[in-house]
Amino acid sequence: MRISEGISRFVLGSILIFAALITLYPFLYVFSMSISAPEHVIARDVYFWPKGFGLDGYRLALENPTIWRSYYNTVWYTLIGTCVNVVMTILAAYPLSRDNFVLRRPVSIMITITMFLSGGMIPFFIIVSRMGLYNTRLAMILPFAVSAWNILIARTFYSQISESLAEAAKIDGANEFQILVRIMIPLSKAIMAVLALFYAVGYWNSYFWALVFLRDPDLQPLQIYLYKILIQLQQDTMGGMQINIVRAAATEQLKYAAIMITILPILAVYPFLQKHFVKGVMIGAIKE
Repeated sequence: MRISEGISRFVLGSILIFAALITLYPFLYVFSMSISAPEHVIARDVYFWPKGFGLDGYRLALENPTIWRSYYNTVWYTLIGTCVNVVMTILAAYPLSRDNFVLRRPVSIMITITMFLSGGMIPFFIIVSRMGLYNTRLAMILPFAVSAWNILIARTFYSQISESLAEAAKIDGANEFQILVRIMIPLSKAIMAVLALFYAVGYWNSYFWALVFLRDPDLQPLQIYLYKILIQLQQDTMGGMQINIVRAAATEQLKYAAIMITILPILAVYPFLQKHFVKGVMIGAIKE
């Protein structure tokens, strides 16, 4: 029995290590290309570890004032949007988790239906435009203020909190809002961390809807900046504008540096939420 258990652990560990290597390799490759010497970048002979050292790509990226404006926009959308999303999700999920809420079942069904059926992109665009949100910052916040899937996740979390806590608070004279703010929210750090991470990653990586709703370059987020860089470099290459090997290497390295600049901040946030995130993703996995 012990031998079979050891073999099982070895096989499982090997699979997990292999999966981790496959996941980490693209990130390591982009990082290595972004700091390698220009001659190795243009030769494309960097496969794993950096070869030589060069920061021309980062210099070109950071010298462009557009990246700082795009960074500000992305941070603004991420912070404001995540706060709005978490608040709206909790306000929707908590009532749906209470047994004494009369409309609990029909409202839950309506929310679930929206996960499978939608009006489509064109009606969505028309609604956003008619509301006066087109080409404004709120176009990236209000239409996406809540996620049906995250409401269901948060509802599952709150449904596992004993009703006796709320009943005791009611005996002491607390209303529903006070129960939510003073009792439920302090107990929901895990689910709030999960929601915040999900929403923040979504805003940070927002690309398509920003391309649809934001015409003004001063409002566009970092992902649009990265998109423009990659497209421009491709057009320059096809148009024969790379006049020498030094410029060619710098422009080639620029796209890898821009990718690293784009993804590093959101990666840095994860370790601070990891403890709550691991606990939160297990919601509903164990039933008493």
